[in-house]
Amino acid sequence: MTALVAQHLRKTYRTRGRGRPPVVALDDVSLSVGPGEVAGVLGRNGAGKSTTVELLAGARAPDSGRVRVLGLDPRADRGRVRAVLGVQLQGAYLQGALTVRELVRLYRSFYPRGLDPDLLVERVGLGASRDVRFEKLSGGQQQRVSVALALVGAPRAVVLDELTTGLDPEARRSMWSLVEDLRADGVTVLLVSHLMEEVERLCDHVTILDAGRVVARGTVPELIDRAGLRPAVTLRTDDAGAADLVAR
Repeated sequence: MTALVAQHLRKTYRTRGRGRPPVVALDDVSLSVGPGEVAGVLGRNGAGKSTTVELLAGARAPDSGRVRVLGLDPRADRGRVRAVLGVQLQGAYLQGALTVRELVRLYRSFYPRGLDPDLLVERVGLGASRDVRFEKLSGGQQQRVSVALALVGAPRAVVLDELTTGLDPEARRSMWSLVEDLRADGVTVLLVSHLMEEVERLCDHVTILDAGRVVARGTVPELIDRAGLRPAVTLRTDDAGAADLVAR
């Protein structure tokens, strides 16, 4: 069974002003992610990435098309989907007066099974900030709290939206290691990202969106080949012997 499925999704939004046409956020978007795969979704701002994530999570309904999460409809089977899907959204709003530890423990209480909150706080690099209120954290630290909340219920699939936004290089590498651990545990990951280095390291395959449509899909090497972006080195020399040596 495919873990995450989106088929021919279309989503429009009304605009203010009489007679103005709706904005098309998604137009015939399809993607699929197998069990234990890490799939990337790339695109510039406004390409439709966040809308795709919201439809997969059941936060919005498509105008047309079909979404399945581990065989479940995220709207009709909302309770069952929440038990198996973790979602980390960019810029999530959380209760600012609660500490890191309190937030993770609170979210853990929503699930019949899950991860140890204190161990998870350490794993995302927030051990030293466990008793700091959310509103006092830096943007990068708040991002890591959102990741912890997405994972505390031990989901079988997880959506990570701009996972490493605002993180320093060391924290970014730690998050990459966490995604690799999820893959090793058989968890399906949908990774929305702008960082090509991140996508190249982590993703088994990639879907690129532009203006609400799929413009390319494939593995990272396949996409690089199609774009003609393979690195090349040009050497010039008047030494015939050196040129012959390089040609070998």
